Amino acid sequence: MTELSIFLEAFHFLRPLWLLLVPLIVIVWWWVRRPVQRGARLAEGIAPHLREALTVGRAQRRRVLPIDSTAAILLLAALGAAGPSWSRQPDPFAAQSAPAVIVLAVTTGMEQTDLAPSRLERGKQKIRDFLDLRAGARTALVAYAGTAHVVLPMTEDAQVMVPYLEGLSPEVMPREGAVAGEALALAAAMLAEETAPGGILFVTDSLDPADVAPLNASAAPLAVLSMRPEGSRDRGLDALSVPVVEVTPDRSDIRRLDGLLNAAYRRAQLDDVDQPWEDRAHWLAWPAALILLLSFRRGWTMRWAAIAGLTLLLTPQGARAEGIADWFLTPDQQGRIAFENKHYDRAADLFVDPLWRGYALYRDGQYDDAVLVLDRVETAEAAFLQGVAQIKGRHYRDGVRAFETALARDPDYPGAAENLETAQRIVAYVEAAQLASDTGEDQGIGADEEVYDNESGQGEETLREAADAGGGGLLTADQWMNTVDTRTEDFLRMRFALEAAQPPQDGDGAAQPAAPAPSEGGQ
Repeated sequence: MTELSIFLEAFHFLRPLWLLLVPLIVIVWWWVRRPVQRGARLAEGIAPHLREALTVGRAQRRRVLPIDSTAAILLLAALGAAGPSWSRQPDPFAAQSAPAVIVLAVTTGMEQTDLAPSRLERGKQKIRDFLDLRAGARTALVAYAGTAHVVLPMTEDAQVMVPYLEGLSPEVMPREGAVAGEALALAAAMLAEETAPGGILFVTDSLDPADVAPLNASAAPLAVLSMRPEGSRDRGLDALSVPVVEVTPDRSDIRRLDGLLNAAYRRAQLDDVDQPWEDRAHWLAWPAALILLLSFRRGWTMRWAAIAGLTLLLTPQGARAEGIADWFLTPDQQGRIAFENKHYDRAADLFVDPLWRGYALYRDGQYDDAVLVLDRVETAEAAFLQGVAQIKGRHYRDGVRAFETALARDPDYPGAAENLETAQRIVAYVEAAQLASDTGEDQGIGADEEVYDNESGQGEETLREAADAGGGGLLTADQWMNTVDTRTEDFLRMRFALEAAQPPQDGDGAAQPAAPAPSEGGQ
């Protein structure tokens, strides 16, 4: 389903009774224009040379008259009053892009250099572009060669995925091959756990013919980014019925793939009866304003005494017009435009509404500021968002309190109970880990210098001074970190090898995350 078909299916008017003014405006326009048309018909009965001599002001006669521009403005006003709409209002607590699972082929064939610097590196670059385009959307990463592995489960932080993406190479994969069908099963299993419909993006240069049928039968929307040079063919890719997009030097391929994967999500948003329709009447104000400029032309004879009064109504008293946008849009409207364009920092500066401002700060990663702003709003939505921001900021106990507040204000608020339970598990997990690692007090070490989000006092995080050289004491934190090998590729190689040696779990072999991550409402 294309964006155009979705638009045509969803387009309607929220207040259709205002459309009754349209025929009335057309009748008035025709009635006012009649004298001009009648004069032209009467002149047709006069000889051409006499008509030319008797006609005054023929050169100045206009084809477009003031009544035409006035009628156009009134028609646009009537259509705007009718409330054209073709989309739902976005949920401030839900991502505006579909969840997606990126499946990357990490095979020896992807190391060919016919796409500089190589097919694999170009594929990684395209995945980073895809993540930038979908900033804030839930995305997961799967890699496959002779085995398929979940590199990273669903996350909203694209920066977390980048180091894992860079560490992927054929050397870290346990076996050679190309089991795209197994990778598809892993991706489908992760999408099945999402509350919103999502899509799967395959980034590969070839496909085994045996995997064509499973990909064509995918229940989730699926698209393939072909990492092959222009003009080259592959038997498996050519047999696919799902969209296959060839890689391009610019981002046009990524934008097309994003539109394909978002189609089902857009359709699901239209079916969400809990969200009101978004009134798009303001779009018609711009052409009406441009036509209104004709009223200031010299010789334009129609004048309206109410124009001055209308201008006063459109300009709020006491407002400072610091730019053209301030003449037509309120700060909240300007903030909404910046928010929809993913300029969250600017949106936070523009919004006056504390709920939207707090959400913009949250999306920009300013979690502590978001919590402070949301204190002004005493609703379940605000408390829920505070809880998610506290968890993101690693203030787990404050997150527990915020979710409890959300449930106190609305016991049925979606996702609040689940997130409260998750936050409580995180607190217990952190405190248990700290308790298990606490040995400082038994050795007579002094009071702790730092305790991390541990109000109950279970376990301590103690910073110890380095022992004298040769004394066999404990290492400092910096010395200990220097002894740890943090190369991502080595970590992935070891993890993939362990997973390949184990029997499949839950039928897909997917590695499950060790610690729970809180979900956001509607995502």
